[in-house]
Amino acid sequence: MNRVFASIVASAALLGLAACADSVTEVAAPVDLQPSFSQYPELNDSHGHIMKVKSEGKKDVEQSEKDLAFAKSNSKPGAGTGIYYHGGPVLQSATKVVAIYWAPSQPIYNGGPSAAGSGAGTSDGSLVGYFLRNLGGSSYYAINATYTDGSGTAIRNVVNYTGYWANTTNGPVDGQNVSDAAMVAMLQSGFNSGAITYDPSTLYSIFTAGKANLGGGFGTQYCAYHTHGTVTIGGVSRTVLYAAMPYDQAYPGVCTEGTASPNNDAGADSEVNTLAHEIEETTTDMMGNAWFDRRGYENADKCAWTWGTTYTASNGGVWNITIGSKNFLVQRNWVNAGSGGCYKSWP
Repeated sequence: MNRVFASIVASAALLGLAACADSVTEVAAPVDLQPSFSQYPELNDSHGHIMKVKSEGKKDVEQSEKDLAFAKSNSKPGAGTGIYYHGGPVLQSATKVVAIYWAPSQPIYNGGPSAAGSGAGTSDGSLVGYFLRNLGGSSYYAINATYTDGSGTAIRNVVNYTGYWANTTNGPVDGQNVSDAAMVAMLQSGFNSGAITYDPSTLYSIFTAGKANLGGGFGTQYCAYHTHGTVTIGGVSRTVLYAAMPYDQAYPGVCTEGTASPNNDAGADSEVNTLAHEIEETTTDMMGNAWFDRRGYENADKCAWTWGTTYTASNGGVWNITIGSKNFLVQRNWVNAGSGGCYKSWP
């Protein structure tokens, strides 16, 4: 997603690292390929790293492809795969996810938690829960294994859905603006009560219903975003990773592809596309100072709202990848190998 460049400035000392394997190209960005405040002021977003609405996200993909083609055709130094390592941390060993279903009433998604409370990810009967339980180990998520940490060790193809919290307390209503401070305060309340457990390697994905407006720009500027905040655990300030995951189906064709649902569950089918985007970007760029390109685009930004070859299910729904035993329509992701590019599986 688009950068909060304060964190980029803080990581200006780049690391020149060697690739850990022939299949992975790891290139530190040369100075002339660094994102620029003045050249791309639209990338200074206060929320963190946004997944733009479909029409704008596709423009970014087109620009990203043009940038790489120009760099390679002009033998631009450091062109590599079109995405660069800036020295920051990644979720190398495993990405863990906790789903926060935050709404006045439950469930948000069919089959999900029907009452307030917490539980294991294995007991989330929604399609979102199914996707989270089966994403790790898939050929789709293996794309992230083409990225490395600072020591050159490849990210593992592992996602663990560790639990959920169905939270009805102060659940935002339709059209209500919800600030990042309010989301962090909600997470803090969950840690304080024991409804959820703090973990620095966990992405806390905050799902809301209807047109609850997480961050204030849902449906007009973006469809989701990931960022981080500060909570207090045992009297110590700690960083918490979270994703704002408003209800995409509230804006069909803007935050969805607008096609029929392959699983007869339009709300959840639309949501897993943006959810995958946020998980893979948190994995490869958790603090906004690891993997991104010269414009500040993270791996999933470079392929947002693109699908590759698609298929039609028996119910008329459109899909492009299989996760577990179910078919989904999920955007492609940028492979950091060879010449780079958008793929829906790897290798």
